Amino acid sequence: MNITSIVLLVIGLVLLVLGAELLVRGASRLAALVGISSLVIGLTVVAFGTSAPELAVSLRASFSGQADIALGNVVGSNICNILLILGISSLIAPLIVAQQLVRLDVPIMIGVSILMLVFGLDGAITTSDGTILFIGGIVYTLFLVFQSRRETNPIVQDEYARYSRQPFSLKSAGVNLLFFLVGMGLLVTGSNMLVDNAVDIATALGASPLVVGLTIVAFGTSLPELATSLIASIRGERDIAVGNVVGSNIFNILIVLGLTSALSPTGISVSNTAITFDIPIMVAVSIMCFPIVFTGNSISRWEGGLLLSYYITYTIYLILHATDAESSIWVGAILRFVVVPLTLLVLGTMTWRSWRLKRQRRAAERAGDRK
Repeated sequence: MNITSIVLLVIGLVLLVLGAELLVRGASRLAALVGISSLVIGLTVVAFGTSAPELAVSLRASFSGQADIALGNVVGSNICNILLILGISSLIAPLIVAQQLVRLDVPIMIGVSILMLVFGLDGAITTSDGTILFIGGIVYTLFLVFQSRRETNPIVQDEYARYSRQPFSLKSAGVNLLFFLVGMGLLVTGSNMLVDNAVDIATALGASPLVVGLTIVAFGTSLPELATSLIASIRGERDIAVGNVVGSNIFNILIVLGLTSALSPTGISVSNTAITFDIPIMVAVSIMCFPIVFTGNSISRWEGGLLLSYYITYTIYLILHATDAESSIWVGAILRFVVVPLTLLVLGTMTWRSWRLKRQRRAAERAGDRK
């Protein structure tokens, strides 16, 4: 490995983030110019835009025969989104969780994560599996558009108002079309540089492409989500920070993995390591998200610290495993059989107590109404 590969990989990451920003800006303003609802733009173009780096990298990796990077990118990004992004965001300020996320979006995220695991049990996410996932992504997007018509949250309305309708002009349309095309070009160029140099670095370090996909590539493609959530948290738009992460995870599995697998002639191969460790970790992290957001409809600072500590531990394990350190066996075993089950047990108990408390409060309210 030489310094050139590292520099080119960083440049690729920068191009991905810049390309996603230009693509979102151009596409959202073009949509606004032709009269598309600001809410629809926010729920479709912007949501897709934050997942555009994952899609570009996964498609490039798949078509270049680097299926491990394509899969690791999706799995690693979803783990990073929950553990790192929600962890840091909630440390800045406790995050408020909208009731729709608790009732609908988080369960959907858990469901599609489990579905991905089931599809991969035969060693591949096949073309037909990918088609099913992608169709599910289209249905989910259409549902979001339908649901947006009933949105009453003023914070969400203000966020989407950034994409309000503008007077149509050829000059404005041309400029935003240029933004869109340049953004697409930067995404393609950045994904090529990222994948090629990530493979070079993995080869030089003796690490598997899967590990590189789960770490460097996943973190890099999650930068738009990280920036969006941190800015939302700092501005006090704390429910948007959570919704951005949950929505991105759903899009990553249904749209990114679905489209990548559907377009690949042989689908995406799934290694035994991914089936027995990494994807189950992603599923466990998704399940862990539900009791955290259910208890009090918020993510507190101590829960954010817990999420962040898990991400650090998981990353340390991947690094140790990549270097063939014997300690990685112990760290992996502790993660599998102690940390994850114990956490799920504690959070499950918290959820049960919170649910009972809410039932008691509702019963007391009904009794008071009868009096």
